[in-house]
Amino acid sequence: MRRSPFAVASLALGVFSIITTEMGIVGVLPQVADRLDVSTSTAGLLVGSFALVVAASGPFMTLAASRLDRRTVLAAAMGVFALSNAVYALTTHFAVMLAFRLIPALAHPVFFSVALATAVRLGKGADAARATARVFAGVTVGFAFGVPLTSYLSDHFSLQAAFWFGAAVNLLGLISVLRFLPAMPVDERLSYSSQLGVLRSGRTWLTLLSVVLVFAALFSVYGYFAEYLGTVTGMNGSWISAMLMAFGVVMIFGNFAFATLLRTGATRTVVLFPVLCCLVYVLVFAFGRRVAPMVAVVPLWAAVHSGGLIVCQHWLGRDTQQAPEFGNSLFVSFSNLGITLGTTAAGWALTSLSTRSLPWTGIGFALAALATVLLRLTLDRRPQQDGARASVTAPLQERSEAS
Repeated sequence: MRRSPFAVASLALGVFSIITTEMGIVGVLPQVADRLDVSTSTAGLLVGSFALVVAASGPFMTLAASRLDRRTVLAAAMGVFALSNAVYALTTHFAVMLAFRLIPALAHPVFFSVALATAVRLGKGADAARATARVFAGVTVGFAFGVPLTSYLSDHFSLQAAFWFGAAVNLLGLISVLRFLPAMPVDERLSYSSQLGVLRSGRTWLTLLSVVLVFAALFSVYGYFAEYLGTVTGMNGSWISAMLMAFGVVMIFGNFAFATLLRTGATRTVVLFPVLCCLVYVLVFAFGRRVAPMVAVVPLWAAVHSGGLIVCQHWLGRDTQQAPEFGNSLFVSFSNLGITLGTTAAGWALTSLSTRSLPWTGIGFALAALATVLLRLTLDRRPQQDGARASVTAPLQERSEAS
């Protein structure tokens, strides 16, 4: 199979373009609400509905595309995202924009699963691991540059310019996939029959619940990042763009920091993460009305936020070791379910309470996640305790029987 040195880079570019489309709307949500003549909480459905469709369709759409050539699947997904961005730029109707948020959401989990599988296929051994890491780098680079650049273009040019930028990046991803990836037909269709066994354990469902709650905690606040900094802190568009970029850049380094923490103590890091979420949201609430302190708080917020992906993936991965691919599809689905839950709850808080109350929504979800993690760890300890009691009582029973 022909391998281009730019093949994996084209996958990373595709991931970058999808993250720019998926999350770029976070930085321009107030402008979208104004253009479509809806409330900010209603516009937030554009974030939550996307995540809900990804959550519901992920494993099934991936299975449906399992017999298609991987290059064809990746290129088709890029085409769908490019078309959707063009519609965002042209429409002034909320219903139309919402529909074209749902359509690419069907392609989102397929692209990610196929891109990761393709990276492994293009590499061997350590090269495969490095290739996978480079594909994931597209996520953090999307947060670091794609999201804030979308906000910058909207603020300094127009909302349409921001969406045309998204369409252009998607088209560039499409061209690079067709140019640098080899044809990769799939001979064997995936089957879930043996992999569904991981769902028979109640402990796995507790882990999945904790993933949902962690992502709800993260995106109930981040989903309205621009709204919070604009309304509560009083930052203008340029400041918000700069904060979005700072947020994304810090995320790149935060990923590596949490990876190190997981290597030194995985369980401790999983327990610590929701606690850190609570602490950073207390700071966001306490200093939300002051520009200078918030400039310092945003990087701390980003550092904590960046750990959600790798911490939750590691936490779920130990329960799905016998079916890692299915486990990844569950991670994509349930993390997006958490995004939907979080943005929906935050939208309610915006309408019923105030924008400044958003951090408390995140704190509530983080505390629920912590309780779920601790319950799971308690259940893990019980077999060990039962085994220890059995080892102590067995010799005593033998002595009593002998006497």
